[in-house]
Amino acid sequence: MLRVENLQLRLNGKSIIDDLSLQVNKGEIHGLLGENGTGKTTIGCLIMGVNNYKPTAGRIVFEGQDIAALSVSQRAKRGISLAWQEPARIEGLRVRDYLELSSNNSGIERAEHCLRMVGLEPAQYLDRDVDTTLSGGERKRIELASVLAMQPKLAILDEPDSGIDIIALPFILNSIVEMNKQGSSVLLITHNENVVKIAHRVSVLCAGKIIRTGEPADMSLWFKDNCRKCLHINEPRE
Repeated sequence: MLRVENLQLRLNGKSIIDDLSLQVNKGEIHGLLGENGTGKTTIGCLIMGVNNYKPTAGRIVFEGQDIAALSVSQRAKRGISLAWQEPARIEGLRVRDYLELSSNNSGIERAEHCLRMVGLEPAQYLDRDVDTTLSGGERKRIELASVLAMQPKLAILDEPDSGIDIIALPFILNSIVEMNKQGSSVLLITHNENVVKIAHRVSVLCAGKIIRTGEPADMSLWFKDNCRKCLHINEPRE
C-alpha cells in the first residue's frame, strides 16, 4: 500500500532523513521504532505532506502513485490520515460534532461506538469541547476515535514522546487493532518497544535511516539491548 523509496530530507544543511526505504503492506500494522530525535515524526510529516516538508530526494508511493507533490488535502482524499503527537485543541467544537464530521456524518451511533472503542463513555464526553478542559490523554483517545470513525486506508499514528498513561494504553492499543480489523493499514510511530508488540512487522530507525526490519519481538529486544544503551546522540531532530 505504501512504499517509501530512498527518501532524503535536508534542512539547513543537516541530513534529517537519510536514504530511507520503508514498506507498509495492505492490512498491516507496521511499527516504526526509534529513540527521540531520530526522525520518526518527520517521516510521518513527509508522508502526510504537513509542515511544508518536501523530500530532497526519493519517492513516496501510495497505491502505486507517487504522492510527494500532492497537497495534504489530496493525500487525505486518497485515504491517508495522520494522528498528531500533540492532539488537537479546538475551542467551541464538541466531541460529538468532531466525531460525526470524521465519520462523514454517519450518525451518533458511530460516534458513540468509536468513543467506547477507546475506553471513553459517550455520555460523559459527547457534549464536551475538544479543548484544554480535556487532559492530553483524553484528547489523544478522542483523536484516535476520530481516526476510527474515518476508516482510512492508511492511518499514521504518532505516539507522544512523553508516552501514554498506563490507564489509557490498553484502550489505545485495542483501538489500533480494531482499526486494522476494519481494513486500515497502520504505520505506528513510537519510541516504546512495548507498544509495537501489536504490530505485524517493526522497523528500527536511527539517525533518519531504517537499520533493520523484522518480527516485533525480535526488533523490540534488539532495540532495548542496543538503542536504549547507545551513547550516540543523533543530530536530526523531530
